[in-house]
Amino acid sequence: MKDFIKIVRYIIPFWFFAVLNIVLNVVAVFFSLFTLTMIVPFLGILFKSQPLVTEAAPFAFNANTLIHNFNYYLSQIIINEGQVQALITVCIIVVVMSLLKNLFSYFASFFMAPIINGVVREFQQKIYHKILYLPLGFFSDERKGDIIARFTSDVQEIKFSIMSSLDMIFRDPITIVIYLFSLMYMSPKLTVFVLIFLPVTGLIIGFIGKSLRKESMTGQNKMGEILSVLEETLGGLRIVKAFNAENKVGKKFNILNTAYYKIINRVTRKRSLSSPLSEFLGTTAVVVIMWYGGRLVLNNESSLSSQEFITYLAIFSQIINPAKSLSTAYYNVQKGLASLDRINLIIEAKESIKDKENPVIISSFDSKIEYKNVTFSYQDEAVLKGIDLTIEKGKTIALVGQSGSGKTTFVNLLPRFYDIDSGEILIDGNAVRDCKIKDLRGLMGLVSQDAILFNDTFFNNIAFGVDNATEEDVIAAAKVANAHEFIVTSANGYYSNIGDQGGKLSGGQKQRISIARAVLKNPPILILDEATSALDTESEKLVQDAITNLMKHRTSIVVAHRLSTIKNADEICVFHKGEIVERGTHDELLEKNGYYSRLHYLQN
Repeated sequence: MKDFIKIVRYIIPFWFFAVLNIVLNVVAVFFSLFTLTMIVPFLGILFKSQPLVTEAAPFAFNANTLIHNFNYYLSQIIINEGQVQALITVCIIVVVMSLLKNLFSYFASFFMAPIINGVVREFQQKIYHKILYLPLGFFSDERKGDIIARFTSDVQEIKFSIMSSLDMIFRDPITIVIYLFSLMYMSPKLTVFVLIFLPVTGLIIGFIGKSLRKESMTGQNKMGEILSVLEETLGGLRIVKAFNAENKVGKKFNILNTAYYKIINRVTRKRSLSSPLSEFLGTTAVVVIMWYGGRLVLNNESSLSSQEFITYLAIFSQIINPAKSLSTAYYNVQKGLASLDRINLIIEAKESIKDKENPVIISSFDSKIEYKNVTFSYQDEAVLKGIDLTIEKGKTIALVGQSGSGKTTFVNLLPRFYDIDSGEILIDGNAVRDCKIKDLRGLMGLVSQDAILFNDTFFNNIAFGVDNATEEDVIAAAKVANAHEFIVTSANGYYSNIGDQGGKLSGGQKQRISIARAVLKNPPILILDEATSALDTESEKLVQDAITNLMKHRTSIVVAHRLSTIKNADEICVFHKGEIVERGTHDELLEKNGYYSRLHYLQN
């Protein structure tokens, strides 16, 4: 129930449609109830099992008066026009009542559609926006395919399992309650017996539903694994083919897919059990009531006449279908709640990196960047230990060292992609933790080893993150990045699509587009994370020239793999096991004959 309330929270913005749905369902139930309560007594009159009603009762808004007067008017038709005409009249009334009942039921469902689709939209928006603001560390522990599964299959499961059941959840309890009130009005004693018997069926259905939710959670997790394997396969298809690993990855996929097949079979079977089980339990309930109520009537121990008992049974039988669909809805909801649990792992995840109250507003970089005794660890493993470094404005600082020595982590801490464990990082004397994140990152441009491009045009990729960029601005940035020439030779120039992740471009071209993006942003602080390490010699020269243009008049932090690219840096810091073990210019470090000298020797 607690979990279902979480769903109800999303329905609140659509309360108007929910109220309309409930009102229309109530009206539809009353039309159905009217037909049942009026027809059975009429049949008694028509077939002469009870006398004609010759006097109308004074009008009063209660069931006995309404039934009495209805029978009176039908009795008048029998007296004046005959039994056949009365039968025709009743048939017309039944058809009209049925039409009205179904018309109101349709409009109830009509107003349910905006709720169902609106809640799905809200879930997708919440997940996507949460993904945008969660720290990068969250995604280090998650599989990309599993996150996609939560956004797609889990949200759709909520739509089909929970939201599509809302119509039944709103309608069927109302139907059952109205019918039960009618039964209580007719025979309190017999209805109390019904209310004692019904919870037994609820316990049986609830037990199966609980196990269904557990199985559904397992199934959705397995689907997340399948999508992760698919995403990895699509991203690494060249490697799969190059190493003749089709059978290996195919076998891995088949194992997961078969496991999912077995789980989903169990889920489907338990889900399918809801309808026949509830129907069987409903039929059993009718039989028990026929036995118990019939005995009371036969022994004259009930206030019901035999005809009223038939009406009672007819009304009770109408509870079976809504009870059946309600139990189906319950099973569906249990299955959907498993998906909700998975989605909430994202929606309710802690946003550990966010603006503090009244953050410092910074609009420029004027003096220096300072790392003071900075320590950072990941999963209890120290990555940076006691880092102290000052970077003056306009200077170029290069970071070198073996893979895993902490270079990339060092630069990731400056824009607060991660937060430090201890120490301080300052910009112009302001702790980065105290600064408004948007302002902080607005001072920086990033060019990474893997150029991150989007399935869009050259223009939109270069102008990404820069509002109101003109075509002249974009072209100027592309020229600085040595990208203009290959862009204008494409089919539609700056408005050519570059494909998924820039798949239509070479590595060097992708990197130059990434550099053009940084040029257009025109940041005072530039972070270059091994921007040329994956390029061939010719591409590297073009990109290096572009980087040289980009670095002019900027404060630059360069993570370098190839030492030849950072010979002219103002200071080179050598990282080893999370510490800066050497620092100085290129020539100074060679003279020390230490770590840097050994790295230089290995590369030459």
